[in-house]
Formats: sequence, structure tokens, C-alpha cells
Amino acid sequence: MLVVGDVVTDVVARHRGPLAAGTDTAATVRTVPGGAGANVACWAAHEGCADVRLLGRVGLDAAEWHERELTASGVQPLLVTDPEAPTGTVICLVDSGASAERTFLTDSGASLRLAPDDWSPALLDGVARLHLSGYLFFSGSGRALVSVVLESARARGVPVSLDPASAGFLTELGVDRFLDLCAGVDVLLPSRDEACLLTGLPDPADAAAKLSRHFPLVVAKLGNDGALVARSGSVRARVPALRATPRDTTGAGDAFTGAFLTALLGGAGPEEAARAGCAAGARTVERVGGRPPAAHTRRDEGGSRAH
Repeated sequence: MLVVGDVVTDVVARHRGPLAAGTDTAATVRTVPGGAGANVACWAAHEGCADVRLLGRVGLDAAEWHERELTASGVQPLLVTDPEAPTGTVICLVDSGASAERTFLTDSGASLRLAPDDWSPALLDGVARLHLSGYLFFSGSGRALVSVVLESARARGVPVSLDPASAGFLTELGVDRFLDLCAGVDVLLPSRDEACLLTGLPDPADAAAKLSRHFPLVVAKLGNDGALVARSGSVRARVPALRATPRDTTGAGDAFTGAFLTALLGGAGPEEAARAGCAAGARTVERVGGRPPAAHTRRDEGGSRAH
């Protein structure tokens, strides 16, 4: 699997109750590796995909750290080091109450500067699935890259999945423009908010059904409500969420996507793959940050990797 997308540094601040404007709010703060694309790649490797590669762009300030973290998670990093822009940084404000809901303050930095010059069709050698992070669509160079990548994938017959990534940024870009840029994508994995935004429909089931008239397979991620699998204009399966005690919901959708795509590559049907995605999402909300345990940690604990 090849993932093309964002690699960023997450600063996760877990606070309880409302933020106190103009003064201090006690919080537990951790700096962890993140980025939607990078998280998906790490979860795919964690779930047993034996060959996961990630194309992304980082700054000089944190390139070595991100490369080490990706390698430790079983991902082959194909990182372009930007000589000017710093690595993207996201401040994740997480309410440490029962919902563990998060709010992002995003400085995408070098990740938005990934461009066609960073691409080569040879990157698809041996690749059975290509996954794109929706954050690529939110800069001019990223959109140009998407066009080139989709053309390469079509030429090679490589299927392409896409996570829209951000309802806020989608609103700024425009729904029609986003959908036009997605031509050739075979699996769309929106969140509830993204599915509703892309269709203008308030009900996520109706939204997933409508989107599946444009994309061969749509899997809508609904958080505590599980996931919907839609094809050919109708919802074909409703997959329940697994119980979890959330600490941080950052990256739950990325975990779902990584596990779902790995199961799909392993021959699972969409409903079974969605169950794997829900299980991974439940595990990640019980951790701080959007990544699974590093590969060396799993080996030390007696785990094994599938090939």
C-alpha cells in the first residue's frame, strides 16, 4: 500500500471542562507524531499490511524524528525534506471528559507543499492500493499532485481510496470543486460531517447512499455510531461501534481507514473490513495521539506481524 499525505507534529493538550479565556487552564500536554496520512499508514502496518509506504513532506526541523517514528511503526518513509517550510504542527485541544472530543488548530507547514515534482510513477511499483489524504486537496500544489497521481494510478490499474479529511477545509474549497477533483477514486471514506457536507443531506445514511452513486464504495465513519457501507445508491450494511473508554479521539478515523484498507487488501468484504476499522478506532481513542504502539513495542510484548 502506498499512502500519499500529510506528516505533522501533534501537540495534544488534554484539559477538563471549558477553556478559561484570558488565564490558565490546567492540561496534560504531549508532543507526538501525527498527520492523517501518516496515521493511516501506521495503522495499516499495525494491522498486518506487510509493505506500507508513505510519501509526505516535512521540514528540516523534524525530518529525522518523523522518519524514525514511521520506521518504528513498520512504515517505509518516502519523505521529501522542504528547505524552507517547517514541519506542519497541529494543536489538538482535547476535552478529557467523557466525550474526549477534540478541536484542531492547524499549521500545515511543509505538508501543503507536496507537489507534482515529488511524484514518480515508479512509486506505484508493486503497489496494490493507493490511498490519498484529503489534506492534499487544500493547496494548489497538492491539487496538482492529486491530478498527476490519479493519472498514474489509472494507467497502472491501481485502485485509489480517499479520506476527505476536514469538513472545515472542504467548506473553504467548495464541494463541487472537491468532487470534480475526485474522479477516479473507487473508495471514499468520509466522516459523518464530511458526508453530510458533500451531499447537503442531514442524515448520514442518506448522504452515504447519495455519495455511492458517484463512488463505487462509500464507507461513512460515524464515531460512536459505527459505520455505514454504501454501494450503488443504497446503504448495504450498518456496522456497530465497539465500546471504548475514550482518552483522545484524535486519529480515530485514520485508525479506521488503515485497518479497513488492510482488511480489504487481505480479501475481506467491505462489511468485514468496516468491522476491523471500528475495532481499530475503538483502540485508538483509548490512547493519546493518533498512532498505534510502535512495531518494536509490539515485538517486545510478544506480538507478531502478518505478511
